[in-house]
Amino acid sequence: DVQLQASGGGLVQTGGSLRLSCAASGFSFDDYAIGWFRQAPGKEREGVLCIDDTDGSTYYQDSMKGRFTISINNAKNTVYLQMNSLKPEDTAVYYCGAAAIMCPASYWGVDDWGKGTQVTVSS
Repeated sequence: DVQLQASGGGLVQTGGSLRLSCAASGFSFDDYAIGWFRQAPGKEREGVLCIDDTDGSTYYQDSMKGRFTISINNAKNTVYLQMNSLKPEDTAVYYCGAAAIMCPASYWGVDDWGKGTQVTVSS
């Protein structure tokens, strides 16, 4: 049974950093891709970053390159999203999601979701 739990959100000023954690259980990272997605109020959910055993990291948006990175700690069954140089437009609820084998093209391809964590960036 795939279970995901995101944590680490909070309030940060523009230019600040946060590290989100996604604690995973019930599956192997060899068989599943883990992605971070976000949803701002009134907007559609969108992809942030994803990692899988085949292609490594996949950025869903160029604006996140150089600011966000994704990593896996296999010993802790945890996927991290390091977010630096945060901007007010990064404010959203951040979710981690699991997809079989490879990173999905969009959030539509996610098989299992964890509860989100709120990230608020003040200007």
